[in-house]
Amino acid sequence: MKKLIVLLIVIAVAVYGGSPYYSAYQLKNAYDAKDGAAIAAAIDYEQLRPSIQTQLTDQFANTMTHYPLVAELGGAPLTEAANGFITQAVAGAITPQNIEKLINTQGQANSATKELAAAWAIASNQVDLKNLIQNLIIQRGDVNAVVQNQMQQIMKKQAAELEQQAAQGSDSDKPTLSYCGINCFTISGQVKGYPLTVEMQRDGLIDWKIVDIVLP
Repeated sequence: MKKLIVLLIVIAVAVYGGSPYYSAYQLKNAYDAKDGAAIAAAIDYEQLRPSIQTQLTDQFANTMTHYPLVAELGGAPLTEAANGFITQAVAGAITPQNIEKLINTQGQANSATKELAAAWAIASNQVDLKNLIQNLIIQRGDVNAVVQNQMQQIMKKQAAELEQQAAQGSDSDKPTLSYCGINCFTISGQVKGYPLTVEMQRDGLIDWKIVDIVLP
């Protein structure tokens, strides 16, 4: 009887400890099978959306510290306009419907994804700052008009780059899997050539949800 109890405990511990590895295996299989619904269902959107938004707004704030002239010309309205676009882009892209579509097509750009890519570009110092300064001067401080114009240009550029990356970028054969706490687990690797780290959180005893994605 004691041996049976010990065996059951060992099995329970193994299942508990091994559950995130199995979840990671299921996610990889779903991605390879272009099963967007399975991956979309594995995401905690209430945690992922604010994390992505914070990452982008923080990146934009850091980028602006390197360009004092742009910050001086645009001031608070520029930050508000950029952050507003980021918020809108994240809300539109980080949804079950868009995630499912993105996985099903393996990265083919759609309007929501283009907006998120544009938000990442402006936050990550991928904009044409010379053109941005010129537009700020020409538009006489109409920051919203400048940002919208810049976004349209970036979206066209990013859409082409996304489609090229989706076609040519490689995925990690063996992502790095590791615990980051008793209820925290990370999957790090390359998706279409972009380095990404996915953080999962325990949901119950053996189920896991994606709660964060660290952007490149």
